[in-house]
Amino acid sequence: MSSVAVLTQESFAEHRSGLVPQQIKVATLNPEEESDPPTYKDAFPPLPEKAACLEGAQEPAGAWGNKIRPIKASIITQVFHVPLEERRYKDMNQFGEGEQAKICLEIMQRTGAHLELSLAKDQGLSIMVSGKLDAVMKARKDIVARLQTQASATVAIPKEHHRFVIGKNGEKLQDLELKTATKIQIPRPDDPSNQIKITGTKEGIEKARHEVLLISAEQDKRAVERLEVEKAFHPFIAGPYNRLVGEIMQETGTRINIPPPSVNRTEIVFTGEKEQLAQAVARVKKIYEEKKKKTTTIAVEVKKSQHKYVIGPKGNSLQEILERTGVSVEIPPSDSASETVILRGEPEKLGQALTEVYAKANSFTVSSVSAPSWLHRFIIGKKGQNLAKITQQMPKVHIEFTEGEDKIALEGPTEDVHAAQGQIESMVRDLVSRMDYVEINIDHRFHRHLIGKSGANINRIKDQYKVSVRIPPDSEKSSLVRIEGDPQGVQQAKRELLELASRMENERTKDLIVEQKFHRTIIGQKGERIREIRDKFPEVIINFPDPAQKSDVVQLRGPKNEVEKCAKYMQKTVADLVENSYSISVPVFKQFHKNIIGKGGANIKKIREESNTKIDLPAENSNSETIVITGKRANCEAARSRILSIQKDLANIAEVEVSIPAKLHNSLIGTKGRLVRSIMEECGGVHIHFPVEGSGSDTVVIRGPSSDVEKAKKQLLHLAEEKQTKSFTVDIRAKPEYHKFLIGKGGGKIRKVRDSTGARIIFPAAEDKDQDLITIVGKEEAVREAQKELEALIQSLDNVVEDHMLVDPRHHRHFVVRRGQVLREIAEEYGGVMVSFPRSGTQSDKVTLKGAKDCVEAAKKRIQEVIEDLEAQVTVECAIPQKFHRSVMGPKGSRIQQITRDYNVQIKFPDREENPGHSTEPVIQENGDEAVEGRDPKEPDPGSPRRCDIITISGRKEKCEAAKEALEALVPVTIEVEVPFDLHRYIIGQKGSGIRKMMDEFEVNIHVPAPELQSDVIAITGLSSNLDRAKAGLLERVKELQAEQEDRALRSFKLSISVDPKYHPKIIGRKGAVITQIRSEHDVNIQFPDKDDGNQPQDQITITGYEKNTEAARDAILKIVGELEQMVSEDVPLDHRVHARIIGVRGKAIRRVMDEFKVDIRFPQSGAPDPNCVTVTGLPENVEEAIDHILNLEEEYLADVVGSEALQVYMKPPVHEEARAPSKGFVVRDAPWTAASSEKAPDMSSSEEFPSFGAQVAPKTLPWGPKR
Repeated sequence: MSSVAVLTQESFAEHRSGLVPQQIKVATLNPEEESDPPTYKDAFPPLPEKAACLEGAQEPAGAWGNKIRPIKASIITQVFHVPLEERRYKDMNQFGEGEQAKICLEIMQRTGAHLELSLAKDQGLSIMVSGKLDAVMKARKDIVARLQTQASATVAIPKEHHRFVIGKNGEKLQDLELKTATKIQIPRPDDPSNQIKITGTKEGIEKARHEVLLISAEQDKRAVERLEVEKAFHPFIAGPYNRLVGEIMQETGTRINIPPPSVNRTEIVFTGEKEQLAQAVARVKKIYEEKKKKTTTIAVEVKKSQHKYVIGPKGNSLQEILERTGVSVEIPPSDSASETVILRGEPEKLGQALTEVYAKANSFTVSSVSAPSWLHRFIIGKKGQNLAKITQQMPKVHIEFTEGEDKIALEGPTEDVHAAQGQIESMVRDLVSRMDYVEINIDHRFHRHLIGKSGANINRIKDQYKVSVRIPPDSEKSSLVRIEGDPQGVQQAKRELLELASRMENERTKDLIVEQKFHRTIIGQKGERIREIRDKFPEVIINFPDPAQKSDVVQLRGPKNEVEKCAKYMQKTVADLVENSYSISVPVFKQFHKNIIGKGGANIKKIREESNTKIDLPAENSNSETIVITGKRANCEAARSRILSIQKDLANIAEVEVSIPAKLHNSLIGTKGRLVRSIMEECGGVHIHFPVEGSGSDTVVIRGPSSDVEKAKKQLLHLAEEKQTKSFTVDIRAKPEYHKFLIGKGGGKIRKVRDSTGARIIFPAAEDKDQDLITIVGKEEAVREAQKELEALIQSLDNVVEDHMLVDPRHHRHFVVRRGQVLREIAEEYGGVMVSFPRSGTQSDKVTLKGAKDCVEAAKKRIQEVIEDLEAQVTVECAIPQKFHRSVMGPKGSRIQQITRDYNVQIKFPDREENPGHSTEPVIQENGDEAVEGRDPKEPDPGSPRRCDIITISGRKEKCEAAKEALEALVPVTIEVEVPFDLHRYIIGQKGSGIRKMMDEFEVNIHVPAPELQSDVIAITGLSSNLDRAKAGLLERVKELQAEQEDRALRSFKLSISVDPKYHPKIIGRKGAVITQIRSEHDVNIQFPDKDDGNQPQDQITITGYEKNTEAARDAILKIVGELEQMVSEDVPLDHRVHARIIGVRGKAIRRVMDEFKVDIRFPQSGAPDPNCVTVTGLPENVEEAIDHILNLEEEYLADVVGSEALQVYMKPPVHEEARAPSKGFVVRDAPWTAASSEKAPDMSSSEEFPSFGAQVAPKTLPWGPKR
C-alpha cells in the first residue's frame, strides 16, 4: 500500500527546519572532500518504517519523517430552513413540480451545487445544499433571493466608511452578501446620502446590519492626517531605499503615504490609530524641521544624455548617493530641456556627493560605428551568434541597430564601449572587403515565380552562388530585389535572376475553354495524366479551376512557343475525349443479355476490347432492356452491330424499316413515350427505334420476332394514318388493380375492345406518376365507343359482390404456401379480388371470394383451372448421375429455374451422397409402376439407379415429359481431341489463362492430361451443342501454335562476333541506351560475355534472331567498333580541387562538355594513385579541343579555390583542447551492495519487500485490528 504526501508551505518550512545538518549535506564531492565521500544513508535518507508509524512508538528518524497535515474534504453540506410565512411559493399541490422545482434546477445548473428539498411538519421548507464551499454559498444566496420573501432595511454610517464596506475591487461587499445571503446597496460617491439599503430575509438583514456597523465602528477608531512638506525634502523623510519611513511605520503602526517623485504633490498622508498617528506625524515633522535648518543646495550642469546614468536603473544610483552621503540629488524631468542638477544636503557632504554625481555621469558613454545597413544582419550573425560573442564579453554594453541607417549605436561603460567598438569596426572592415551587394528591378508580378514552388528556385540560387537574395513581400508591390554576398556570386546570381525575369516577360497566358466534365479525365487518377502533360511541357504552368466554381476555363502560362504547343496538345486531347464520349442506346431483348455477356463476361469483354468502347448493361433485377455504348461514334456503331448480330443469331429476329413523316414522330411517341410503348408491349415487346430529333430522317426501325414485327408495323402505320387525318384523345380513370382485369389474359379483353372500335387504349407504365390514367387515342367516334365500353367494364368492377366455391382441403396448401403467392397473383390479375381460404385445421372446403362480379367469376374460373392442374399432376423420375447435377443446375440454379418456368413444373434434386459409388445407366420410372415380380422390395436392384441420382419432376404428364427431355439435354458429354503433347503447355497458358479463356468462351470444361502421362489426348466436356464449337476452337489454336513453333525455329538463329572487351561498355552505352536501340531496330537479342565466368571467351558477342536481322545487327556493332578504333585516349593532369566544379551538379556541366566536343571524359575514383589524372577519349581533333577547354576551366576555377582557402584560414577559430581527467562518477560509502556494508540486502524474492501489481500481500497485524 502506498501513501501520497502533500506538503503545504508551512509543513515544508517545518520540514526544512527539522532537518539535521547531516541530512542537509550535499552529496556533490568537492576536491577537498574526495577522500571522504558521503555514506549511502546520507545521500539517500530512508523512508520511515510502516510499523513505527502505526504503533506510534517513536517519531521516524529519517528526513521524510515529519508529520503531514491531514487534507480536509472539499465537499461540504449545509441545511437552510425557510419558515412557512416567509415562503414565496405556498401552493402545496405543485410541490416538486411547479415553479419552485424549476428554480432549484436553475440554481443547481448555475452554481454546480446539489439541492434537496423537503417539507417540515410546520410546512416550512428545508433545503440541503452540497458542493464546494463557494458553490454552496452562491446557491444559498440564490435560494434566499428566489424562494424566500424579501424584506429591506437601511443602516446609516459615515460616508467616508462606505469604501471600507465595499473593500478592494468590491471583494468585501461580495463576501458580505454571500455570507449573509442579502443584497446590499451602497449609494454612489456623488450621492450625498449615507444610507446603506439591505434586502433579504429578516435573519440575513440583521446579520448584514451587524457586520456593516462593526466595519464602521472599527473605522471610527482610526484617523487620517495630511501634512504639507516641501517636495525637495521628501527623499530625507523616506530615507535611502525608503528605509526611514519604513521604520517609522513599523514602530508606530501608522500607514504613511509619500507621493512618488513623478507626482507633483507635497502632502504626506498618515492613516492609523489616533495616538500612534500623532507619534508618526511628530517624528516626520522633526526630520523635516531639522533638514530644513541644516541643508544647503548647489546647482551643477550635467549633459542631458548623462542624466539617466546619474539616476541609474529604477533610481538606484540616486538612492546609493543618498545612502553614502546623505545628499539628495534632484534631476529635472525628462521632458524638460534643463541640464541643471541640484544637490541638497549638509555642506560638508556636498563635495563628496558632487564627485559621485560626476563619476556616475561619466561612467557610461555613447558611441557609434559607421556600417552600411545591408551589412547589419551579417554583423548580427545567424540567430545573433556574432553579436552574442561581444555581449557575453561585455554584458553592460547595449548595441542598437536602426533599420535604414548606416550606423550602429553603442552605449555602456566607457572601456567596454571602446572595446566593443573596436571589434565591430574590424568586423565591418572584413565584411566590406569580401562582401558586395547589388539591387535589380524585377516586376513584382514575377517575384513568386522567381521564388518557385516552396522556394525551390531561390534556394537553389542561394546555395549555388552562396548569396542572400531579398525579395520584398507582395503587400509592398515593390520591384526592388537585393542580392548580397560574395562579389562573384552576386554577379552570377544577378545574371541568372535577370535571365529568369526576361524569360518570364516573354511568357504569355492562354485560357482554354474545356467543359468541366472533362477536367477530371484530363487530370486522371491521382493526377497521372496531367503529370504526363506537365512532364512533356515542363515550362508551362497548367491551372484548373476549382470544381465549386463550375468554370470551364483552364489557364496555361509559360514561354509563348511552349504555351502554344501545350494548348494544341490539350485541344487534341479534349477533341479525343469529346469524340470518345459519343453515346448510343441499343434496345436488346432481356433474355439475350446473358448471351451478350457470355460465360464469365467473355463476350462483352471481347466486344469492349475490339471496339474500344465502354458498354453498360442494365442490372439483372432491372426491367430496362437498353444497353448503353460510349466511345467514338464509329466504334459505337460497330459495337452496336456486333450486339444486334448476336441477338439476331440467337433468335428469329427480323428488322423492318418503315417510312413515316418526321413531323408525326413526336405524336406517335406520345407523352414520355407512352403511345409507342403501348404498341411495343402489345406486339410481344418488339423494339421501335425512331431517328434522332432534327436529323430529318423519316425511317423508323422495328426489330423483333417476325410475326410481332409485322403486327407492330401494321399498327404503327394505322396510327400514323389516323394522326394524319384526324386524331382524338380522351382520358378516363380506373383503379390500378382493375387494369390487369381490363387488359385480360394475354391482352385478350383490351384487344377485343380495340378490334371492335378501332381506337388505341394506352395504360400507364410502372414509372408513370399517375397510375389511374388510361388514355384512348383514335378517331372521335371510335374513341367515344371505346370509352363507353371501358366505363361499363369499370362500373361493373365497382359493383362488389361476395361469392363462395368449394375447394378440397388437400389443395388448400398449394394456394397459401410461400405467403400466399398464388392468391397474390390471382388478386393482381383479376382486379384485386379477395380470396379467403378457411383456417388450417378446420377441415372446411368453403372458399370465399369478394370483389367485382366479373373479377370474382374470372378468379373462380382460374382457381378451378389450378385445381384441375393439381389433380392431373404426376411425378416423373429422371435418373442423371449425381456428378452432373451441378452442371445441369447451372450458375445459381438458372437452368433449372428456366425449365420450371417454361414447362410449369416442380423439379426436386436428391440429397448428395457422401461416398458415391459407381454410376449406372439412367432408368425412368413413373408413379404407379409396380415392382418387378419375384424381387424383395427392400432389396436394391443392381441395375436400378441410386437414390442420389434420381431427380423428381412434378406437374402435368406431358409437361413433365418435356421437362425431362430438357434436363437430359443438359447432361454434359465428353469427347476426345488429339493434340501433340509438346503443345499442351502453350494451350494451358501462363497460370492457366489460355485454357480458362477457351472454357469461358465455349462454355465447356477442357481436361489436359498430367505431364507424366505423356498423352496426346485432351478431353472436352460440356453440352453437346457447345462441343463442336469448342473442338473447332481447340484445333484452330493448335494450328496457331504450330505456326508459332516454326517461326520460333527461324528466330533462334545465332551469330557470334569477336569484339575486344574494352569496346563493350561503348557498345552497351550509358544505361544500355546504344545496345537497346540496336536490339529494337533489328528485333534481335544480343548477349555479352559474363565477366565472372573464366571459362567463357570474353571477346565473343552472341546475336540471336532471324538470320537476316542478326547480320544487320552485326554490321551495326562492327561499325561502332570501327569508329572506336579510330579514337585516342589522353591523360591530362587536372588539379583535383576543381574536379567537382568541372563535373557540376549531378554531372550536368561535364555532360555538356562531352556532348559539345563528342568525347568521353573519365575522372579518377577516390583512392586512385594519381588523384589529378583525367582521361579524355575520342577522335584526335576532338580530344585536343576538349583538353584545351577543361584546362581553361581549371585555371578559372583554381583562382577561386585558392582565394577561398586563404579566407578559410582566417575564418576558422582556434581550437583549444584541454586534457580532462576521467570522471570518477558518484561515490558513496556503506552501500547495500558493498561487502563491507552491515546492512542486510533486500530479499528480492520476498513479495512483501517487492510486491507485484495486483498481487495479494499478507497484511501485518495491527494493534487495533485490520484496516477497513
